[in-house]
This record gives sequence, C-alpha cells and structure tokens, in this order.
Amino acid sequence: MAHRHPAPGENERRNRRTTGRLAIVLGLTAGFALVELAGGLMANSLALLADAGHMAADMMALCLALLAAWTARRPPDQARTYGYRRVEILAALFNGVALIVIALLILLEAWERMAQPPEVAVGLMAMVATGGLAVNLVAAWLLHSQQLGMNVRAAYLHVLGDLLGSVGALLAAGLMALFGWYWADPAISIVIGGVIVFSAVRLVLDSVNVLLEGAPAHLDTEEVRACLARLDGVSGVHDLHLWSLGGNAPLLSAHLVLDDSRPSAGVLRSATSILQERFGIDHTTLQTEPPDFNVINALE
Repeated sequence: MAHRHPAPGENERRNRRTTGRLAIVLGLTAGFALVELAGGLMANSLALLADAGHMAADMMALCLALLAAWTARRPPDQARTYGYRRVEILAALFNGVALIVIALLILLEAWERMAQPPEVAVGLMAMVATGGLAVNLVAAWLLHSQQLGMNVRAAYLHVLGDLLGSVGALLAAGLMALFGWYWADPAISIVIGGVIVFSAVRLVLDSVNVLLEGAPAHLDTEEVRACLARLDGVSGVHDLHLWSLGGNAPLLSAHLVLDDSRPSAGVLRSATSILQERFGIDHTTLQTEPPDFNVINALE
C-alpha cells in the first residue's frame, strides 16, 4: 500500500493568502454597496440598483466564503480524518444557488421595466458606475489568481457579476446620454442577469459533482486506468476511484494486480510517479495484489 500527500506547508500558505484576499474584497464590496445603493435610488437606475443588490448579496456570500476558507484550514481530527475542505464546497453550492435567485429577480424587474422605461439621471449613474468598475476591477484581480477551489471560484463569480454590472451601467448611461434610449437600462440588466445565471448553474453542477464524489472534470478515469494497466508488472487494475475534497486537488485509490515480473515496491514507485507527473494526482492510495489474490479470497 502506498500513499502520497501534498506538502502541508504549501497548502497552509495558499489558504492564508486566500483568506486574506477574501477579507480585503469583502471590505471593498461592503463599502461600495452602500454608495451604489444611494446612487441607484437618486438616479432611478435599475442597472445600478440591480448591481447594488447584487453587491449586498455578495457581502453575505463573501462572509460565507471567508468563514468556509477559515474552517477549511482546520487540520484533520479523529472525527474528520479528511479535514474540513468540504465546507468550501457547501459554501460554493449555497453561493451558486444564491446567484441564480438574485439573477432571476433582476431579470423579472428588468422585464417589467422594459414596457415603460423610466427616466434616469444619466450623469450620476455614470459617476457611480465608474467608481463601481474601479472597485470591482481591484476585487476581481485579487481573487482571479486565487481560484484554486470552488469556494473562491464562487466568490470570484459574485465579483465578476458586479464587474459586469458596472460595465453594463456605464454602457446604458452612454446609450441614454447619446440617443435617449432609456430602455437600455433594463435591457442591459437582462443581459447581465443571463450571464450570471449561466455561470452560477455551472458552479452549482460542479459543486454537486464534488459532493457526489464524482471524478474531477479535467481527468478521464478510463485514461488513468489504462495508464496504470500499461505499467510493467501490472496485469490488471480494479476498484479505481477518482474524487476531490475541495474541487481542485484530485485523490485516487486503486487496486493493482501484479504479474510477479517486478517487485511490488518498484511498481508502486512507477505508479505514484506517473500519476503525479502526467495527471497531477499527488494524493494516491494503491493496493498491490498477487495474481491469485481474488481467487483465494473467493475460496475463503
């Protein structure tokens, strides 16, 4: 039996960096959500109000993501031998569902406003949207390089939705100022809502796949099985399982049937090496069996 694990120090540094950046983004989002809410009410802009509502929801989502990232740093114990990484997946699933609900509410309000678009204070709307764009660009930059798990990916999608909202509000303000197209405000809100729904649905499906112990999307189980089966000294592979805890680092367990042409230690070294180098699987659990192992077990 062979086990291979990633270096704990590297994971700890990555988690600390991630929680720090989540905290900064939370502060930026909370501060500007109040500014955008006031600006949206004063300008009578649905695009701004929709983005303000989205940012307010993002505050809760980021709080949840921050709490999940902090909890996931807890080391394994007797009750949770794998640790607490799955907390991040639960947070990602919740945030994904919240994104869909928010987007649907935006779409409903925008559709109602399309019939009778109200007048909008374009200048104020543009000023607030410009500030929102700057804040969201900084927040997106902070989280983009940290997308190592679904929890941070969920937070990033929230921020990306805010960024799209700011861009859309600026575009709507430009169309209204140049052509008087007040329908552009709800129309662009519909486009933004559709983009958010599409991204959120993918996030929810990926989260469910992790909770169901599904194989990571970037790995082909049959390709991994065939690669192990081609190793010198291996005559068969069975009970192969691929899954992940936090949606990023894959785990593998498998039984390798040996043909007695090589020592089991050599087979294990070859198997763990190729799994790491070719597939990026650092955590492996491999059991080696002699050719007659299953026959003997059946007779017993």
